[in-house]
Amino acid sequence: MDWLPLLSTLTGAAIGIVATLIADRNRWKHEDVKEAHRLRLDVYTQYTTTVKVLGETLRGSAEREHPSGDARALALREAFRDSDIAIASERMWLIAPEPVVKASNSVFHCLRAICDGYAEGTAVGSPEDRARWEARGKAAARMRRLMREDLGVGLLAERHSPPADDHDGSAAR
Repeated sequence: MDWLPLLSTLTGAAIGIVATLIADRNRWKHEDVKEAHRLRLDVYTQYTTTVKVLGETLRGSAEREHPSGDARALALREAFRDSDIAIASERMWLIAPEPVVKASNSVFHCLRAICDGYAEGTAVGSPEDRARWEARGKAAARMRRLMREDLGVGLLAERHSPPADDHDGSAAR
């Protein structure tokens, strides 16, 4: 019996099976990388949106009339708690790389300082208020830059809207 054709057929089949397995594994790894990228994009979008909305909410609450300073403080702290910033922050801690986590945590603490300042009676637009918003703007710009780097997105050449009416201090600097 001639074994050469049989061995050639078996060798070809083995090579075909191994090549298919390698291709499947590479496809799986590629899909896994794409899914991780999508997940980070979702987490980053949720966080930056929550940060933006919370900033607007805090400013709006601080500008409204309240029966007392205690009522103002309570409204501001409730707005902070109800914003879901804690949930967005926890998702960030679980998903993002360390530099992004540190930058997002810095933004979180800037918003906490803004909230606490308003709760303690800081007037909207005062020098102290503007300094807090400027710190938040710089922290947010750094956070977004790190997020874009992590996602493999290039730097923004210009801002999508003019900074003249930028109440949250996040104008590109």
